[in-house]
Amino acid sequence: MKARSDELQIFVCVIECGSISAAAEQVGQTPSAVSRTLSRLEAKLETTLINRTTRRMGLTEEGKYFFAQAKRILDQMDELEERLISRHQTPSGRLRINAASPFMLHAVVPYVDEFRRLYPDIVLELNSNDLIIDLLEQSTDIAIRIGTLADSTLHARSLGCSPLMIVASPAYLAARGTPADVADLSRHVLLGFTQNESLNQWPLRHVHGDRWPVTPAIGASSGETVRHLALAGQGIACLSHFMTIDDIRAGRLKVVLAQFNSGYRQPINAVYYRNSQLALRIQCFLDFIQGKLAAYASADFKG
Repeated sequence: MKARSDELQIFVCVIECGSISAAAEQVGQTPSAVSRTLSRLEAKLETTLINRTTRRMGLTEEGKYFFAQAKRILDQMDELEERLISRHQTPSGRLRINAASPFMLHAVVPYVDEFRRLYPDIVLELNSNDLIIDLLEQSTDIAIRIGTLADSTLHARSLGCSPLMIVASPAYLAARGTPADVADLSRHVLLGFTQNESLNQWPLRHVHGDRWPVTPAIGASSGETVRHLALAGQGIACLSHFMTIDDIRAGRLKVVLAQFNSGYRQPINAVYYRNSQLALRIQCFLDFIQGKLAAYASADFKG
């Protein structure tokens, strides 16, 4: 016999609630009924998912794996149901989006006009913050986060990825020369970040690995500030391609050390609470912006 979706839901609910009694209250069943469902599920799978005692319970290794997969399957079922329902609805209402300033300015704002033509009844509210925020506290529906996503109780959707490019202005390179290899960076002015130290690990291959740690001569908390410093000829910077693609195409910035770039791409994720009333407009925005971001993932390192 195969596991049913209702059994998966009860199993996931027990783990998320922390106890059988709490899960029973959540799903409107008796604790004994929930316990029987768990036992039936384990019998079908021929494995123990939860070690249960009178005082505590904990997932087995098989239980941890099954929980992750069951949660993914249930989320996909929810999304499929929402998509089918949304085919007969018109997306409308307020949608509050939060993102770091560089992403908002370079990857959202340029496409707002097109989005509003497609979805005129969605009212966009765009907020910028370069720090991780609490969605409920900030009244945010979607937060877009760049980089590896920390463990979270929020739903997350990958929007793609963006290469990191080593760039400098033509004026800076004319005055200071173009670095021929990674070691040459020690003779240059490097621009970097003051708050997220991982951003000062540049994706450059060298004899000791594929990350080159830098100590910025000029640091800033915002990538947009670093970009403007580079444009002003103040030094060499490592920035996401979505921030620099227009500058590179226009010749305002040049890619350097392309042959040493390790090819690392920053993941871009949207995180949100699942809310059926918001689902349609969240879905519309994420589908739209994911299509726009697809071009960044295929960028070459010569610009």
